[in-house]
Amino acid sequence: MVKIVMLGPPGAGKGTYATRLAPKLGIPTISTGELFRENIKNNTEIGKKAKEYIEKGELVPDEIVIEMLKQRLQKDDTKNGFILDGFPRTLEQAKALEEISDIDVVIYLDVPEEIIIKRLSARRQCKKCGAIYNLLYLKPKVDGICDKCGGELYQRDDDKPEAIKERLRVYEEKTAPLKEYYINKGKLITIKTTKIDTPPEEQVEKIMEALKQKGLI
Repeated sequence: MVKIVMLGPPGAGKGTYATRLAPKLGIPTISTGELFRENIKNNTEIGKKAKEYIEKGELVPDEIVIEMLKQRLQKDDTKNGFILDGFPRTLEQAKALEEISDIDVVIYLDVPEEIIIKRLSARRQCKKCGAIYNLLYLKPKVDGICDKCGGELYQRDDDKPEAIKERLRVYEEKTAPLKEYYINKGKLITIKTTKIDTPPEEQVEKIMEALKQKGLI
C-alpha cells in the first residue's frame, strides 16, 4: 500500500508520470481537476458549489476541494493507495490533507525553468475532448488534429511563454514552501530532469527505484 503526492511546478510532468505509475502500482491517479469536472458533470451537490466559484473565475475554497477529495478517497479503488496529482498546492491544504489521510511519500519533480517553458509552449489540447498532446514528444498522427476524436488542437493561453513565467512565479510563491514542509517530515524524494527529451518512462523507472529503496513497494 502506498499513498503518493506528486509535487512540482506546472509542466514538470506530474500528470504524465502519475498516469504511467498508477498501473505499475495498481492504484488510481486522483487529479483535482478531474474531480471538479466529474462532480460538475454529474451535478453533485459539491459539484454545484464548485461550479459557482469556477463560473465567477474565482478559486474554489479549500473546504470544498478537501470535501471532494475526502469523498473520492472513500471509494474502494483507493484501499491499496493512490497518487495525488495537483493537490496539495499550499501548506494549508497539506495540513488539511493530513486530517483525512496519511501520505507515505512526496515525489518532487525538479525541472529547470527553461525546460518547462519549452515543454509547455509545445503543448496542444483538443477543443472537443480535452486530450493533451506535445509537439516535442507526444505528437498527434495528423498535425493539428486529435487522434482520439478528430477535434482541432489549439494552444491554451496559459501555455504561452509569458503566461508560463507568471504561473511559475505563482508556484514559487504558493507551492514551493511545501517542499520544505515535506523535507522536514522525511517524506520527500527528488527526481531531477536535466534534458528536455528525457522519455517519461525513464523518469517513471527512477521513481519506481526510489520507492523500492524506501521500502514502499
